[in-house]
Amino acid sequence: MTNFVLIPGMCHGGWCFEELTRELRTHGHVVHPLTLTGLSERSHLLQGGVNLDTHIQDVTGVLEAENIRDAVLVGHSYGGMVITGTADRAPERVDSLVYVDAMVPSRGDSCWTLVTDQERRWYADVVDTGYAVRPLPFFDPRATPHPLASLFQPIRLTGGPAHIRRRDYVYAAQWDGPSPFAPVYQRLRDDPAWTTHALAGGHNLMRDAPQDLLKILLDIAEAVDHQPVPAPPIRRP
Repeated sequence: MTNFVLIPGMCHGGWCFEELTRELRTHGHVVHPLTLTGLSERSHLLQGGVNLDTHIQDVTGVLEAENIRDAVLVGHSYGGMVITGTADRAPERVDSLVYVDAMVPSRGDSCWTLVTDQERRWYADVVDTGYAVRPLPFFDPRATPHPLASLFQPIRLTGGPAHIRRRDYVYAAQWDGPSPFAPVYQRLRDDPAWTTHALAGGHNLMRDAPQDLLKILLDIAEAVDHQPVPAPPIRRP
């Protein structure tokens, strides 16, 4: 049994993992599909102070409240920022990270610094309050505006990834046009510290390639479940 915590991308809620959640639970795993503050059913909490730190706290709060350890954090798109920060804030509770066509930030990066000019133009289309970015027209009808401050706040990292047992990157190879994540995938596939995958689907792999994504997560779960258990310390009289 593996504890999966699923973090959606911009404008989405935990509902985007519905099929994946059902399948993972069918295989006996514990799954927490999260909706971040200010989005979807939590959109009533949207205000100017909701930022990346808020969303990292959303996840660390669940890890603590549910007493989750050895978690596999799965972040889609913007969710890559959140799982990176969570692993840094709660290293004792996180085993593995899975980036699903997602951002992989280093210390001091923000979404604004990592995206292309095309995404920056989207970020400029804010709602009347100025607090959030509007969903793009082709998004799921359930999508809601995304907190603007979370896209500009640089990520604060205090340590390195050495405590993370496994890091996977799942690349969506069939974008409608150039993928902004192609340079990330090309860099990581040559890095021995990462396991990379390329799936035949668009950016929303949970919808476009659910069974392929499920297989990757089940393989990761099997690896987590078969970790050697440390021997208990020898007690001397």
